[in-house]
Amino acid sequence: MSDPRTAGPESRRPDPWVRHRRWVVGACVVRAVFITAGLVTAYYLLPLDEHGTAGASALLACGLLAVLVVFCWEVRVIVRSPHPRLKAVEALAATLALLFVLFAGAYYVLESSTPGSFSEPLTRTDALYFTLTVFSTVGFGDITARSQTGRVMVMSQMVVGLLLVAFAARVLASAVQTGLRRRDRDPPAEKPAGTDTTTRDQTPDQEAEP
Repeated sequence: MSDPRTAGPESRRPDPWVRHRRWVVGACVVRAVFITAGLVTAYYLLPLDEHGTAGASALLACGLLAVLVVFCWEVRVIVRSPHPRLKAVEALAATLALLFVLFAGAYYVLESSTPGSFSEPLTRTDALYFTLTVFSTVGFGDITARSQTGRVMVMSQMVVGLLLVAFAARVLASAVQTGLRRRDRDPPAEKPAGTDTTTRDQTPDQEAEP
């Protein structure tokens, strides 16, 4: 048995599959961060001040439809992905970021077009903060909806949040299980460089063939 202290550099190198796994995890994290940063950046840059109350309602309705479409597409990607768990994490991060930006934008447009809809004027940061407090059910009470339209929007966010926890989480978990079964059933398309491509069933004569 070799002494670990005298082992060469080759023995300390990570397995190619381990390196590949680390690369996949890192890429998933980077994509999730970029998607979230891109949505938040768009929220701060888009000209939301030019819309009225009808614009806020239209923004919320179209945004919720877009969230549903994106979520269904993400479920399909998870099922077909070779890494369904990581894709589910990425999908959840993208869905949450899109929901937060959507409701924050609707709150900001409503307060800008109809001052007094909330207990205090809302900046974009205030609207995003209020969205997070409603979603997390913290409810500090420092910002509250006063107008009927504002309260309908807040109730809509509460319902969507409950559906996300009760329904969307189960759908993602089911998609992950389906993706895992599909991955285990189908042979991998390719292996990372440096791994042995021969199988145990091959004989020495077969392995020697070109």
